Amino acid sequence: MKTRHKRIALIIGGLAILGLVVALVLNAFQSNLVFFFSPTQVAAGEAPVGKSFRIGGMVREGSIKREPDGVTLRFVVTDTEKDIVVAYKGILPDLFKEGKGAVAQGKLGEDGIFIASEVLAKHDENYMPPEATKAIGDAHERAAANKAAAEASAKTLKP
Repeated sequence: MKTRHKRIALIIGGLAILGLVVALVLNAFQSNLVFFFSPTQVAAGEAPVGKSFRIGGMVREGSIKREPDGVTLRFVVTDTEKDIVVAYKGILPDLFKEGKGAVAQGKLGEDGIFIASEVLAKHDENYMPPEATKAIGDAHERAAANKAAAEASAKTLKP
């Protein structure tokens, strides 16, 4: 084999190994990638069914219920526009309370109930995850726009 052929074979082998390493890194990154969705986006069908993602918002007052098995807990996460029921088996963070911000990671079941594998609570009185803050702000803006549109149409209907 000539020196030129050996050099070409080494370059091709190196590129093949580099391509394999890049493919493995991208595959690991893709499998660990978790997106955030608001309850409104989940209700609209934008969230993937059967794949892991995060949902966040406020825990609705009076929604925390323990199942008869004594281990599973159900609560409602809301962005003040839409509500999503979350089921979680495990110990909740000490700061998890009704009316406070929370983010849950898990999968959406076929029945529309979010099965959480992890629940995160806010850190202090002023903190809420940025994604949850944005989702709640967006819901308030849509509600205000809908109210203004309803008032405008009511004015045009009056004689």
